[in-house]
Amino acid sequence: MRILLLSILFVGFCLSCNAQYCTSGGPSSTADSNIESVTITGTSGSINYTGCPGIIGLEQYTAQTVSLGQGNNFSLDVQFVTCGGNYTGAGEVWIDFNQNYTFDPSESIGTWTGIPPGPISTFNFTVPGTAALGATKMRIIQQEAGINPLNPCGSFTWGSATDFNVNIIQGVDCSAFSGDDMADAIDVATLPYTDNSSNSVCYTNQNPTYSSPDVYYRVVTDPANPYIKASLCGSNFDTFISVVEPNGTFIAGNDDATTCGPQSEVIFDATNHPIVYVIVEGWGAEYGDYTLTLNDDLLNIGESEIDDLKIYPNPTNGLITLSNELPGSLEISTMNGKIVLSANVDAFANVSLENVAAGVYFLKYTSGNQFVIKKLIKE
Repeated sequence: MRILLLSILFVGFCLSCNAQYCTSGGPSSTADSNIESVTITGTSGSINYTGCPGIIGLEQYTAQTVSLGQGNNFSLDVQFVTCGGNYTGAGEVWIDFNQNYTFDPSESIGTWTGIPPGPISTFNFTVPGTAALGATKMRIIQQEAGINPLNPCGSFTWGSATDFNVNIIQGVDCSAFSGDDMADAIDVATLPYTDNSSNSVCYTNQNPTYSSPDVYYRVVTDPANPYIKASLCGSNFDTFISVVEPNGTFIAGNDDATTCGPQSEVIFDATNHPIVYVIVEGWGAEYGDYTLTLNDDLLNIGESEIDDLKIYPNPTNGLITLSNELPGSLEISTMNGKIVLSANVDAFANVSLENVAAGVYFLKYTSGNQFVIKKLIKE
């Protein structure tokens, strides 16, 4: 009995020690579809791989190792091309974050479908903060005539299967970071407000607009100052900003601001919205350092420096009259900052909105160094 027990323990120990990734799959031909290049820069180290000529079975690329920090965001560039004919296929990338020697479906960081040669595909991903530390593997498969999701251990005729060395290292302690989603948003109780931050670490993609990591701010609005200016001017990447209700309903957003594009800036009306969420993210998959400013004083300053402007009728279905006593300039813009009409106007101006679509707008009237902004509704 004791010998049998020791044998069982020994077998179990060996099974654990000899655990390995499946290695019997991959292509049986070196022709046609094949990964052309793989490039990634990590917290330290990088991989710069060139494919063709093709290799039968699983290729173990061990020339380079990339280290990826827990909680950090990275970009992987893969070009799915061919070593021969051009035929429709599929590609997929996995990283074994939990180091259980299995490429689980939840560890897939991107897929591709197309006809090679194709453009470089960029896969943006976040290393889980719970990823196991130490050496692990990244597997990339391109399978001619394949359909995603692919089998990371599958055998096929044409394509390629390649493993790369990855080292998971300790990253930023993400427990100190708030704002990854609406439930853990950064609280903004009073305005004006400024935050200098970055979405390059500890933030994931929760907002479906773009694949970039996004940061949520929960803003308590003031009914006495319902107009709020949210600006990302001064950020170091191409940004996108959006404002939503607690139920996710879109209120306003902006991609490229007139004043500071490709950064973003938007003025929105928070009337009847006691709580709003301002979401900071990048255009596409962009990320980096940003400066968010929120200010509810913009309209009040303008209104205190110029005689009160009246617009009538408002709402209107085509023609408005202004009560301006001085000539000036006029800009009508959408809620996300796009200017749809601009003109120089005389005193008591009549302005045609015939070519302006129905909707809610901001009307900005400027005379000298003073201005006023009013909400305008076109029916």
